[in-house]
Amino acid sequence: MDLATPERAPHPEAPAAPYARVKQFLKEGLGHGHWAPGALMPSEAELVARFGVSRMTVTRALRELLAEGLVTRVQGVGTFAAHLSKVSSTLTIRDLHDEIAERGHRHHAEVHTARQERASAELALQLGLNSGDTVFHTLIVHFENGVPLQCEDRYVNPACAPDYLSVDFTQTTPTHSLLQVAPLWEAQFSIEASQASAQEARL
Repeated sequence: MDLATPERAPHPEAPAAPYARVKQFLKEGLGHGHWAPGALMPSEAELVARFGVSRMTVTRALRELLAEGLVTRVQGVGTFAAHLSKVSSTLTIRDLHDEIAERGHRHHAEVHTARQERASAELALQLGLNSGDTVFHTLIVHFENGVPLQCEDRYVNPACAPDYLSVDFTQTTPTHSLLQVAPLWEAQFSIEASQASAQEARL
């Protein structure tokens, strides 16, 4: 099985320590979705050969990724990309469908928008894109037992989930779909209260 990632130009701020270079290589691969959740990652021997470092150096890099919850290791088998829904000890990403089901209630969703758009300068900055680049936009209202519960207005970088707009979001949530193809390993969030816009009130 070919587990090598595509070659990338050296990062201008690449760490100097050998173990840190190995760790960054694997972490960036995970962040770009090169290894899907549960996928077998390069072996220690492959990493030793690729980077020209000792096995002890590779072991340290893998041990730190394991401590961060980014990989799992099976003795005698290898290292696997973790199934990531938790990005820290204080932030857990939950699927709304699962939360509603746990309460013994019924979830359904209405999709109001599912299309390609051009990213504004502000949105492009948030998604690591250039202004005017293509983004995927969905606007979905989630219901619990027939009562509107959440208005989800989401923008997605197509590089992370190329097939995002082909998903039937009346059958699965965007959160569930994205966690299958683009594991979350870094997040920023903010919480604020605001009045519904006229468009949101009509949904």
